[in-house]
Amino acid sequence: MTTLIADSGSTKTDWMLIAAGGTVKRYVTDGINPVVGDPVEIRRTLEEQFAPQINGIAPDNIFFYGAGCTPQKKNVVEKCLMVLYPEADIEVASDVLAAARALCGHKEGIACILGTGSNSCLFGGKDIIANVSPLGYILGDEGSGAVLGRTLVSDILKKQLPNDICDAFYEETHLTETEIINRVYRAPMPNRFLASLVPFIYNHHRDSQIAELLVASFRSFLKRNVLRYHRPDLPVNFIGGVAHSFEEEIKVALHIEHLIPGRFEQSPLDGLLTYHTTSASEDIF
Repeated sequence: MTTLIADSGSTKTDWMLIAAGGTVKRYVTDGINPVVGDPVEIRRTLEEQFAPQINGIAPDNIFFYGAGCTPQKKNVVEKCLMVLYPEADIEVASDVLAAARALCGHKEGIACILGTGSNSCLFGGKDIIANVSPLGYILGDEGSGAVLGRTLVSDILKKQLPNDICDAFYEETHLTETEIINRVYRAPMPNRFLASLVPFIYNHHRDSQIAELLVASFRSFLKRNVLRYHRPDLPVNFIGGVAHSFEEEIKVALHIEHLIPGRFEQSPLDGLLTYHTTSASEDIF
């Protein structure tokens, strides 16, 4: 039995092929996102980038997790995979379910994504029980890289931060006020631009006011998303680049909100490998 697991975003897809003997091989292709890519592009990525790498191996089971794989859009990816691997059992699901299965295994828990955007869910051990809509970086995405960047530049431009932080920002990013305004209001993908400022925040996260900015944003994420699941008895687990970089500040926010810290991971792939090769009964112990 050969199992194929994919974790996909708009930029790249990480693939993991598990052979019958347990051998694991990893591959990378361009991203597959049915919201921004049409079926022709998806088929091309599968046929020209992925299939040649595995030299004609036909997986028996395929678990594809990805950004944009909503209930309305996941059938686009399913159909493309079915053309290439018609005999395989295929499951296509969201990146939120990937995070939940990777972080919680077969157990009940709360799973959160903190990257460019943010998301969360209450997980029942196999499927998502509840999900608070993230709403994007304008209406939501609390705690995300985009919102952290938005808060930072707002505080910089309104001179809410000390002069030494403001001076360091302009010196290290080589940005001007005019360029910031253009990148946010006129250029495409302003959320990615704002998230690109997270390295500056990380470089200065020991500064007391930057630390306050971080904790406040993570508390907002917890209050507006996680607390709405009304399960303070469950550990709160995190995945993503922001979560990986600011574990200490997130744990402070969790403590203030009387929540239990769980696991912190940068990528879901290893957790998904464990989930799909471990039965629910084994995972209990």
